[in-house]
Amino acid sequence: MKEILQYLFNHHTLSKSEAKAIMIEIAQNKFNATEVTAFISVFLMRNITLKELEGFREALLQMAVPVNIDSGDAIDIVGTGGDGKNTINISTLSSFVVAGAGQKVTKHGNYGASTITGSSNVLEELGYEFKNSSEKLQEDLEKANICFLHAPYFHPALQSVGALRRALGLRTFFNLLGPLVNPAKPQFSMIGVYNLEIARIYQYLLQKDNRDFILVHGMDGYDEISLTHDSKIITKKGEEVYSTEDLGFDSITHESIKAGETPQETAKIFRNILQGKGTEQQNAVVLANAAVALYHTDKFGSYEDCLLMAKESLHGGKALRSLELLLE
Repeated sequence: MKEILQYLFNHHTLSKSEAKAIMIEIAQNKFNATEVTAFISVFLMRNITLKELEGFREALLQMAVPVNIDSGDAIDIVGTGGDGKNTINISTLSSFVVAGAGQKVTKHGNYGASTITGSSNVLEELGYEFKNSSEKLQEDLEKANICFLHAPYFHPALQSVGALRRALGLRTFFNLLGPLVNPAKPQFSMIGVYNLEIARIYQYLLQKDNRDFILVHGMDGYDEISLTHDSKIITKKGEEVYSTEDLGFDSITHESIKAGETPQETAKIFRNILQGKGTEQQNAVVLANAAVALYHTDKFGSYEDCLLMAKESLHGGKALRSLELLLE
């Protein structure tokens, strides 16, 4: 590792094959915590390159625990995290709204590393037990229209650096890898990114995939459609900037979509929203993201049709029912 670090400290970057080899060695615990921390720190001082991200991703997918579920028509709604905004779990809430609307969701998530409450924290707090059996995940997908894949159960490398990431408490390149390595390999993915430079790298990488993608970015630095500002949406067909009005909503404030100070508080807010007790602003941001996700699958008509479906799912209790079925 010493030679690798020296090479990187001299402002060099890794090739795809070098990045892949190092990630495999990290997963095999060949380096101590100090060495891995130093390695991660390199990417806190500069952005990751496309080749580095490709190599890290290939390594994680190669080492992943296989998942055999019928997810060809499914979607994952996920953010990179690390935008520093401490919002309610918008991607996860939207996932249940989308599932309640009739679209299968294979949600990939983890504990919060650079945030207080990740999707795994919330679901665990609500009583969900993580699963690594394809049969059980398939059962969840069939009964609840959604299954949840807790990332460390499927990625040895994420397991080996989990404690280190939590100790650092900073956004690292592992934030960027999570949305790219869903072992269920759903046909569609809606990925929230915290800046446009990262969006470009994702775009180049995902253009090579057969599966479809949509990248969303709140122009004031959110890794989701926040409705606090305009949103940029990037697909294989191109990119557009949408105002909150374009999406059918009024602008909201940063404070109105803040998470709690603890996983317990955030889980309570999460359940309240699905129970129909959310504020108008909380509901709006969840509905906007869910509607864009549904529209992205190209199966449910116009964006306006998808927004109506999302509203019916949330306000009609279908999203809550998906959560309850998942927790059974």
